[in-house]
Amino acid sequence: MKSLKLFLVAALLWTPLLSAEQYLSEASFVASAFKTPPRPKSFWLTPTIKPIVQQLLQHPPAFLRTRYWQEQQRTVWILEEVGKNEPITVGVIIDNHHIVQLQVLAFRESRGWEVKHSFFTDQFITSTLSTEQTLSQSIDGISGATLSVNALTKIAQLALFFDQTISK
Repeated sequence: MKSLKLFLVAALLWTPLLSAEQYLSEASFVASAFKTPPRPKSFWLTPTIKPIVQQLLQHPPAFLRTRYWQEQQRTVWILEEVGKNEPITVGVIIDNHHIVQLQVLAFRESRGWEVKHSFFTDQFITSTLSTEQTLSQSIDGISGATLSVNALTKIAQLALFFDQTISK
């Protein structure tokens, strides 16, 4: 009985650590990108786009459409990708096909949270998408956060691909 009480106390203490940590709301992120945020639009995964998205993500996409915001050459994307077990929500601002800002909005994993810091996310600034669908600059990893690093890299590639697709 004593070990059960100890287990329950430990579970209650660890529960907040295992829940999602939201750093910035989607609305606040979108508002930071524009003087007056435009109305959201929908980007649908058509049969021609879906295989490219699957190639970028290295798995079938879990969505059929995503919202984005656009004003002239600037687009904002809020995308999710699983790190190890849980989705990481990331906001990406793209201006004239270059990443201007990449920010982790919510992190739900128990490990790899270091990717939320600007020392890591600033590496994506000015990145573009090559003809091979890779980032124009290399991204340094973080020891112990490989899956989170991979998730953010995939999101950056996906946002740049979507941005190029809507501008055609």
